[in-house]
Amino acid sequence: MKRTLFPGLAFLLVIGLTGRFTASIIPVNHLIVTIGLGLVIGNLYGIPDWARTAVGTHKLWLELGIVVMGASVALNRVIAAGPTILLLVVATVATTIITVEVLARTVFAIQEETGSLLAAGSGVCGVSAVVAIAESIAADDSRIAYAAATVLLFDATTLFVYPFVGHVLGLSDTVFGIWAGLTMFSTGPVTAAGFAFSNTAGQWALLVKLTRNALIGLVAIAYALYYARRTDNTESKTATTDGGTVESAVGWRFLWDTFPKFVLGFIAVMIVANLGVLSSAQVASLSNLSDWAFLIAFAGLGLEIQVSDLQSTGYMPILVVLTGLVIVATVMLFVVQALF
Repeated sequence: MKRTLFPGLAFLLVIGLTGRFTASIIPVNHLIVTIGLGLVIGNLYGIPDWARTAVGTHKLWLELGIVVMGASVALNRVIAAGPTILLLVVATVATTIITVEVLARTVFAIQEETGSLLAAGSGVCGVSAVVAIAESIAADDSRIAYAAATVLLFDATTLFVYPFVGHVLGLSDTVFGIWAGLTMFSTGPVTAAGFAFSNTAGQWALLVKLTRNALIGLVAIAYALYYARRTDNTESKTATTDGGTVESAVGWRFLWDTFPKFVLGFIAVMIVANLGVLSSAQVASLSNLSDWAFLIAFAGLGLEIQVSDLQSTGYMPILVVLTGLVIVATVMLFVVQALF
């Protein structure tokens, strides 16, 4: 393991440091440059066999960065904005899911389960939501791949587009961070786009996105109940992907299994840091650790974005998700600007 992991981690670190050095020359955030470098290397030359194990750990580095980032977040600010943020998150998730479902079924006539997977991926937390909802509604593997590829396509584009749009519109750090956290799809791109805009924007984007992530279990259960009710309890429709039933997926165990556990670590570190247990030097060290963790994570994220995989996505799912994203992102931008 060490022989395969350490050289790969060094490879990721070199990409990250190159991105940081490049960003010191051109006016582009180093995280965005790092993802771009990884994307170019991964698509032109592929991922070396000796680096695959390390590249596969990039999600763990992202989660580590998120957890220790909690030390840099002011708890009083979170508490003050908490009720408003929670209301915005619930409203955005519900609006996105309903919008994409309606578009998929009535405007673009996409197969129902595919539409549901696209709605969940857009509304909650990207590919993770696609997989969780697929488990709860027993979706076909081909539909899962279709929806996941569509979500990944938007992850790869929005992490570059959102900071550009934010700067063009002159959004404040707080408004941009909350807007990105509410409307972008997956945690990695949200984090990258937020911190590419500014440190404050990154913190807000992360807070809002983690709140959205926490709803994944509830959304999965809601879908399971809906599909179970309308399938006449036939075995072919109620069987889940692991051989169980939809009814067995609806419960506290399923809710816990789908809950992103690293959110609890983020909250714990944030509370401990705000209680004054940690010294300013320790908080600074944790902040520095999160920077390095993000650097490695985004190098791996870039390497795993394969253009050839994204090309398999048809244009209909793209139109559904794009239309839904434009509608929800536009509406929520006005709402966030009015509130913050």
